[in-house]
Amino acid sequence: MKHHRKGRIKGAQTKVVTESECIFKESSSAPIFCCLEVLKNSLDMNRRVRQKREHGREKDKIRISSETLESGCLTSTTFSGVDWTTLPDDTVIQLFSYLNYRDRASLASTCRAFRLLGSSPCLWESLDLRSHKFDTAAAVSLSPRCKNLQRLKFHAAGSADAIVSLQARALREISGDFCREITDAALSVIAARHEMLESVHLGPDACERISCDAIKALAYCCPRLQRLWLSGVKEVNGDAINALAKHCRQLKDVGFVESDNIDEVAFGNLNSVKFLSVAGTRNLKWGSAAQIWSRLPCLVCLDVSRTDVNLSAITGFLSSSQNLKVLSALNCPVFEGEVDGNLMHNHKGKILLTFLSDMFKGVASLFDDNPKNVTDAFQYWRRLKNRDKNVDEIVVWIECVFSHSLLRIAENNVKEFDDFWLTQGVAILLSLLRSSQEEVQERAATAVATFVVIDDENATVDCKRAQAILRGDGIRLLLNLARSCQEGLQSEAAKAIANLSIDSKVAKAVAESGGINILASLAKSMNRLVAEEAAGGLWNLSVGDDHKGSIAKAGGIKALVDLIFKWPSSTEGLLERATGALANLGADDKCSLEVAVAGGIHALVMLARTCKFDGVQEQSARALANLAAHGDSNGNNAAIGQEEGALEALVQLTYSQNEGVRQEAAGALWNLSFDDKNREAIAAAGGVEALVALAQSSSSASRGLQERAAGALWGLSVSETNSIAIGRQGGIAPLIALARSDVEDVHETAAGALWNLAFYRENALHIVQDGGVKPLIHLCSSSISKMARFMAALALVYIFDGRIDASVPAGPSSSGSSKTNMDGVGKMALKHVEEFVTSFYDPQTFHTAAASLVPTALAQIAEAIRIQEAGHLRCSGAEIDRFLRMLRDPSSILKSCSAFALLQESTYSLYPIY
Repeated sequence: MKHHRKGRIKGAQTKVVTESECIFKESSSAPIFCCLEVLKNSLDMNRRVRQKREHGREKDKIRISSETLESGCLTSTTFSGVDWTTLPDDTVIQLFSYLNYRDRASLASTCRAFRLLGSSPCLWESLDLRSHKFDTAAAVSLSPRCKNLQRLKFHAAGSADAIVSLQARALREISGDFCREITDAALSVIAARHEMLESVHLGPDACERISCDAIKALAYCCPRLQRLWLSGVKEVNGDAINALAKHCRQLKDVGFVESDNIDEVAFGNLNSVKFLSVAGTRNLKWGSAAQIWSRLPCLVCLDVSRTDVNLSAITGFLSSSQNLKVLSALNCPVFEGEVDGNLMHNHKGKILLTFLSDMFKGVASLFDDNPKNVTDAFQYWRRLKNRDKNVDEIVVWIECVFSHSLLRIAENNVKEFDDFWLTQGVAILLSLLRSSQEEVQERAATAVATFVVIDDENATVDCKRAQAILRGDGIRLLLNLARSCQEGLQSEAAKAIANLSIDSKVAKAVAESGGINILASLAKSMNRLVAEEAAGGLWNLSVGDDHKGSIAKAGGIKALVDLIFKWPSSTEGLLERATGALANLGADDKCSLEVAVAGGIHALVMLARTCKFDGVQEQSARALANLAAHGDSNGNNAAIGQEEGALEALVQLTYSQNEGVRQEAAGALWNLSFDDKNREAIAAAGGVEALVALAQSSSSASRGLQERAAGALWGLSVSETNSIAIGRQGGIAPLIALARSDVEDVHETAAGALWNLAFYRENALHIVQDGGVKPLIHLCSSSISKMARFMAALALVYIFDGRIDASVPAGPSSSGSSKTNMDGVGKMALKHVEEFVTSFYDPQTFHTAAASLVPTALAQIAEAIRIQEAGHLRCSGAEIDRFLRMLRDPSSILKSCSAFALLQESTYSLYPIY
């Protein structure tokens, strides 16, 4: 007999992003066609473009058309009613501007005209290479296009040296994250080769290897520097600050955040600085800082958030600084402990922004009309028609420091901020998602993704925070960002959507707002970070049954399978999320078929065989387990067994050092063992030895691993050869130990395995000798699981039906297995079996109904004895024969138990298949 059970479904977690693959991999044309559709619509509406098409030079039209046709480019039949080969140059350039770099390069390669237009300097003024593998080779390939490059974003790890190879001498702005590996030498070379630099931003990760030498190099080499923002520099001494003051006379925005030591006295020489942030910096002497910085002639905004600033220093800044307009002091515990909670946010024209006051109201007081009852000061400002340039600069800076501070606070995940998030924090984050600054939008999306998670290990979110985002229209805002052509926004928005979707109400809203289609599309991205976060979103949305069909309908299954083939095994985070989503989808019968049709079985087996990362191994094994759990309704179970190396790989995974991998591999083998050929092939691949070893080592393991180890042995034990092999290799003792478990699922599967094993005389004797009778008696009489009681009863019947009497010595035995002892134990065991059987019906009523042959009475008896879970059981022909022989046994207990078992089977379906 066997017991059929599906694998478990598990939610997703956000992982740390790592480096991506080649910068110009071949891209899907889908994003290009989407942009073409956008431009098609714009051509119908844009009068200027229509006029240019009508009055464009004829020779240009002919030249573009002939070359595109000769080069195999898009023709007029590609999109009905629009001849893309005759688009004017400025429209094509606009099209290119909507594309990411891969698609831009792909489209430019289609014909000579597009290649020329794709190299237009205006398209290469800005580069965001954070999600690409940016090394010297990539930089050399890009350098012909980068002569006019002005803005560059990059992941600093391994990329700093490559910046020089771009030969972008006109570079104005650089922004890098993951900066722990940037050295003084690298930053000094960048500064020396790019004397036109106006903005340098490195963070938020600590720049641990940057010292004052690199800061001085920036000062000497880049006299046009206007903005310098460095995170986590250990020490900023007076020499470095004085060099900036002397050589960078236009420097107006300075941030030394999360630093250990800075020379607060030297800061008094930065006479040109308007915006200053020392957020998160430690060891400041606030008395000196307040006295000296208050004399800075141009200082307009100061950020001292997340520091130990005190009330005296805050008061000094507000009372003494002549031009100071805004003082941001978010999450400053010392100050907040000293100040009255009713402190006014506006102090003689100076605005103090703290968690203790209405931050939106504080920002609104900047505006001339000082509007009352503003619910979103940033949105109010964005809608103003007549704006003051100086106020604009201040609000832009406030957005920036708010996004930094809220992200840091979200990362710390401190319980004491629960009220803040619900009263102000969520509203501010939602407003920042609407910012015109892409960096602010990204940080806000990252903060949403971070602050909603309260337990990353177990993928748990704060439902109040998640639903506050939902009520504030945050899902629509995030989905709009996910639709952006900027890949940085796509990945961070997808991450936020993924984490929020752990909450079922948010998941429903995401699905109803078209989020599944968006995530399925993003999963096809050639940007690894985008595809990874989209796969994570599909993983979370696939938990439960509500959205599986929608994911399949949106093409999500094929997209997830394609990810496995598209990306190398080193992209652990992406592959884990893709396989996790497929595992959830595989639990649905219809979706499991689509996974197989899309090539999912081959993809998952490939990962199980070749990938070395625990997370990927665990999810691929779980996916195979769920795909194999539909043996009665589709052929996936047999198909997995026929896939080359599948069973061998799963057997090997049971030896993994990771418990989750062992558990899911055992679960897969359990489900696969329901197929005759698979069962024997698993044994041939060493499955018996592996699963016996797993059961032996599982005494202190999780209940999930214990259940699956016993379940897999249960599945293999259906075969006589395997059953005897399990007994001979020591598999009975660990199953007896698992049968003693208080956990229902564990002792139920152990009882099932012992039931199968007890069918054979040799194993029955081993069960007695290994002390298995008492645990079986306990299960038969005390388990809360009817199935466990039923299977334990049958195991006891098999043991004490007289077959092993001849094997037991007549005299005393050191093992306690003398014939005398056996008789006593057997009588006690069979008494418990009888009590179990009679607990389902009254014998007198049963005999009366049976004698009367009244259908109604018989139906009532049948319903009374029914065990719901027994519908999953299947009996072999040999077992049926044995039950029939028991009916002729003189023992009334054996008769009643065999009749009970036969009636139990006939209540459902009887398949003599083994």
